[in-house]
This record gives sequence, structure tokens and C-alpha cells, in this order.
Amino acid sequence: MAYLQFTLWFIVIHIVAYFIAGFIDLQVAKRFYGGKGRDLDFLRDMADPEESRRVMPLLVPSQVLRGMLMSVVLYPILGALADLTFGLRFAFFAGMMFVYADFASAIPFSNTIEGFIYMKHRYMKKELFWTIQFEAVLYSLIFGAAAAWFLF
Repeated sequence: MAYLQFTLWFIVIHIVAYFIAGFIDLQVAKRFYGGKGRDLDFLRDMADPEESRRVMPLLVPSQVLRGMLMSVVLYPILGALADLTFGLRFAFFAGMMFVYADFASAIPFSNTIEGFIYMKHRYMKKELFWTIQFEAVLYSLIFGAAAAWFLF
């Protein structure tokens, strides 16, 4: 039962942090995600109603799945995490999300190490890097604080 409770809270925390960070970032970065001449033209155009309609029904279920998968791999170390102080749990969760789920992930994107290697130069603009990195850091901090507080 403790594992199920951990996973459910993890999913809720992930979704809340994801939506808060995404909403804030979207206010700053709308031009990257939607409209003509956008920098991230390989992603669905969120300004296009048809493409946006395709994304909306998948958004929450996909984040539930992500949260569940990320929580399950932590099961073997739950005891050790519970023994940490709030500050160390915060550092662990925030760092894990930023490093593993973002910057050092194996996904080539304009704000990851793999992106620096594999992406075309037109997607590697400094402004794009820092804008997307802002969202990743914000998500990681929100997630880290909430996970450290509510999961244990």
C-alpha cells in the first residue's frame, strides 16, 4: 500500500509541477511553440487548433504514465530517501528531475547535452536554450520541494 500511495502522490506532484512550470514558460515562450516562423517547428503547432486538439486529450494521460514510471524506479530506495533530511530530499528530487529527466537525458533537444551533439544549428539558439532551461529548472525546483515535503 505504501508503494501505491507513493506513486499516486508522485503522479499528482509531477502533474502540478509540470503544469505550473509549463504555464509560466508558455507566457514567455509562446513564439517558440506556436505560429509561423517558430523555432521549434518540429513540434506540433499549439497555435493551430487542429494540432492543439490532438495534444489536449493526450496531455494528462501521458503525464500520469510518466509520473507512474518515474515513481516505480524509485521503489528500491524509498527507505533510504525517507531517512534523508528535507534539504537532502529536495536536492535529490530537484537534481534528479533536472539532470536525469532533462539536461542529461538521452533525448536530443535544444537544452540537452544530446541536443548539443545531434541537433542542427538552427535549433541551438541561446535564447531558445535559456527559455527551455528556465522551464526545466522551474519544474525541477517545484517538483523537488513538493516531493521532499509530501512524499515522506
